[in-house]
Amino acid sequence: MRRALLLACTTLALVATTAVPAGAAARGVRAWDVAGNARITISGHGYGHGHGMSQYGAEGAARQGLTARQIAEFYYPGTAWGTGGGRVSVQLTGDTTPQDLVVLARPGLTLRDTAVPGRTALPNNGASQWRVATGPRGVTRVSYLATRWRSWATLKGPGEFYAGGAPITLVTPSGERAYRGRLRTAVTTSGTRVTVNDLNLESYLRGVVPLEIPALWSPAAVQAQAVAARTYAAYERAHPRSSAYQICDTSSCQVYGGYDAEHPAANAAVDATRRQVLTSGGEPAFTQFGSSSGGWTSAGSVSYLPARQDPYDGWSGNPVHDWKVRLSDAALEKAWPAIGDLTRIAVTSRDGNGAWGGRVRSITLTGSAGRVVVSGDTFRSVLGLRSTWLTFAVSASAG
Repeated sequence: MRRALLLACTTLALVATTAVPAGAAARGVRAWDVAGNARITISGHGYGHGHGMSQYGAEGAARQGLTARQIAEFYYPGTAWGTGGGRVSVQLTGDTTPQDLVVLARPGLTLRDTAVPGRTALPNNGASQWRVATGPRGVTRVSYLATRWRSWATLKGPGEFYAGGAPITLVTPSGERAYRGRLRTAVTTSGTRVTVNDLNLESYLRGVVPLEIPALWSPAAVQAQAVAARTYAAYERAHPRSSAYQICDTSSCQVYGGYDAEHPAANAAVDATRRQVLTSGGEPAFTQFGSSSGGWTSAGSVSYLPARQDPYDGWSGNPVHDWKVRLSDAALEKAWPAIGDLTRIAVTSRDGNGAWGGRVRSITLTGSAGRVVVSGDTFRSVLGLRSTWLTFAVSASAG
């Protein structure tokens, strides 16, 4: 549930604002005419979808003296406190050759054939790496690297490496990264092979929290992040992404970097909130979170993700509470070429919360060749904007 860096912007161009009825303006419905070459300034609030906890808001709340429990209860009103544990399985997207699972040799490394019970200790035979590879007929072979690759065994099913609680270093095309728990190959229902890290939920959080929030922020904020991340993982586990794994390691789920990402301060926050989760109806809550609410959270898909004013997000250290981007009209014409020469921008729907009428739901772009209607989310995504809570100003190009 991370944020992408904002795209760099260019110089721009012109126009006069079109008057609209007062009632429509109050609802945030407004249009801007674009004449010739124009400079378009987009002003906005916040970073991300706005659902649930604002991470900058959590830090702002902590600086005002709120505890981790108070922060969590503010951003997820109506949830209850519970406990959660067990294991979680994570797809490791950085291993782009999952048909070939390679780890560094180390003392205590064992191998399990997932089709049969038990594990086998791998010998101390001078190997620098161990590999489980699946051939074109689905046959899984185990080999080791000692000056060259040498065959060692054939498995009946996918292979799983385990190191007795110590981290295992995965070798990928982009480099090496250590993980707690077990590493294995798995096959999805569509037949796609993936690399999966299976580990204890608390160990998993150690590789998540410092990548989702600065570990050296106020302890209460980092602890609130640990609770949100633990709950989110428990929710995803109950609604798995695949038959082969439950959660991914990217911002499509929550960012996970394994053992190498761990930080002592984040580990302390995980330990301080051990097993604590938020629940709704007795089940783990869908605890979405994002960088910055901009001062008003947006309504999510469940009752405990309401739209509400956020008094904690706007502290002086939040660089994305307010933002501006300057574009040329040509940038919009390039993104939506069907419109031809852009002549008008109209915000036709907002969510009604906060300045300008709140977050944009729908925009109509009109040009010499036609018009397109795009959602606020699509507009944000295509242009690389920080959020959908935005408005426009159009002026003549200086050039």
